[in-house]
Amino acid sequence: MFMTDQRDLENLTFVLGGARSGKSTQAEKLAQSAGARVLYLATAEIRDAEMERRVAMHQSRRPAEWDTLNAPLQCAAALSAQLEKHSYDAVLLDCLSLLTSNVLLTLPEDSSEAAGWAAVQAELEPLIQLISEVPTLNWIVVSNEVGQGIVPAYPLGRLYRDVLGRANQYLAACAGSVLYMVAGLPMKLKG
Repeated sequence: MFMTDQRDLENLTFVLGGARSGKSTQAEKLAQSAGARVLYLATAEIRDAEMERRVAMHQSRRPAEWDTLNAPLQCAAALSAQLEKHSYDAVLLDCLSLLTSNVLLTLPEDSSEAAGWAAVQAELEPLIQLISEVPTLNWIVVSNEVGQGIVPAYPLGRLYRDVLGRANQYLAACAGSVLYMVAGLPMKLKG
C-alpha cells in the first residue's frame, strides 16, 4: 500500500528510463541547473571489476565540486546526517534500481514479492518523509524501467523486476515531476 498523504512533492523529480537511455546524464543536468552545491547519493556497491568501471565512468562525468555520499542502504539516515552538516541546492540519488537490489539481497532467497516490497518500502518511506521535510531542496531520483523486457528466467530476477516496478510506481506517485528517457531524449510524464 502506498502512503497517500505525500504525493506530488514539487521538489522531487523522478527520472526513469532503460539501460543507456540517458537518465543519469539528464539527472546530472537537472542537478547542475539547481545550483553549484550538489550532493550525489550513490547506492552502488562495487562487487566486481565491471561495476568498478561503471562507477568510475559516472564519477568522471560529475563536477569535482559535488559531494558524494555512498549509502547502499538506509539512505534517509545517511542523508539526514549529511544535511545536518552541509547545505545543498540539490540531492541526486542514483539510483533506485541499485537501492532496490541492495535491499532484496538482504532478504532470504525464497522471499515473496510482498516481503520484498515491504522491505523496499521500509527503505523508501523515510526517504520520502525527508524529502517532504526539506521542501527548499531539489531532489532528483534516477531509476531503471525494467518491466518492458523479457521475463527473467530465475526467481530472484522476477522478484527484482516486480518489486522495482512497485518502487517506480511509488516514486512516480510521490514526485511532482516525472521524466521518461528514451534515446537520450526526455519525455515529460508528470509535472
